[in-house]
Amino acid sequence: MSSDQTNRDEIDFEFLGNVNGQPYILQTNIYADGVDNREERIHLWFDPTKDFHTYSILWNAHQIVFMVDQIPIRLYRNHSEKGVAYPRLQPMSIKVSLWNGESWATSGGHEKVDWSKAPFVASFGDYKIDACIWKGNPTLCNEESNKNWWNKNEFSSLTRVQKRWFKWYKYWFS
Repeated sequence: MSSDQTNRDEIDFEFLGNVNGQPYILQTNIYADGVDNREERIHLWFDPTKDFHTYSILWNAHQIVFMVDQIPIRLYRNHSEKGVAYPRLQPMSIKVSLWNGESWATSGGHEKVDWSKAPFVASFGDYKIDACIWKGNPTLCNEESNKNWWNKNEFSSLTRVQKRWFKWYKYWFS
C-alpha cells in the first residue's frame, strides 16, 4: 500500500529473490512521513513458489501486523504519541509490481537476475480488501465504528493465539 504524496506513507511485502538452496526472504517495509528506515527481513519456512499462501496486513490506529498464512511475522505498534512516525494521515492505494532490485536485494546485490528466465510472473487469487474509503479527513478512518471494524479495541493487540504463533515464528525463524 502506498500514498502518492512526496512524504509518502507505505506498508509493504517485498520478495527479495533467492539463491538455489537458500531460504526465501520476505522483506516488510513501513514508510511513515517519507522515512523508510523500518525494513525487516523475514526468512520464510516454506518455498512460496510451490503453492499459494495468504499474505495479510492488519493496519489500524493501534498497530500494523504483517501475517503469512494467518501467522504474525511482524508487529509495528503505533507510538505516535511519543513522536514515533506512524502511517495514519494519508490515503493509500494498493499497488502490485515486479521490479528489478538486483543492485541490493539478493545477497546484498551480489546475485543478479537471470534474464534468460523471463518473463517473470506473479499470480494472485482470492483476495479480499477491507478498507476505509478516504473522504479527505483522516480522523474518519481512525475512529472506532462498526464500519471500521479493524479499529475496535479487540484489534488493538495480538490475540492470545496470535501471540503464541508470533513467539513460535520469532523463536524458529528470526
